[in-house]
Amino acid sequence: MSIAGFNGVDATHDYYGPCGKHDIEKEAQKLSPCTYAAKYWRAPVSERCCAIIEKKLSNPGCLCAILQTRTAYDAGVRPEVAVTIPKRCNIAVRPVGHKCGGFPFV
Repeated sequence: MSIAGFNGVDATHDYYGPCGKHDIEKEAQKLSPCTYAAKYWRAPVSERCCAIIEKKLSNPGCLCAILQTRTAYDAGVRPEVAVTIPKRCNIAVRPVGHKCGGFPFV
């Protein structure tokens, strides 16, 4: 059979998503220090969260994909709030205007 998934063929073997080879759900778990700040507009953002977000901003497409994972959804992350975290962290270089699920980073 030539259908992927049969005879030991893995359909995702050569596919890399917006985060490259990284498992996007595992990447979402790494953002756990940001969960509270990604739920509430006025929640304080921890230094640990800011450090993680600053690193993830090197690939805004990956960060956006992470914010839309099942892991983030189950944790109650609100993408329209999460995209405000870089500004709330006073990160100077951020993807202002880059849209994430229809919500622009600010």
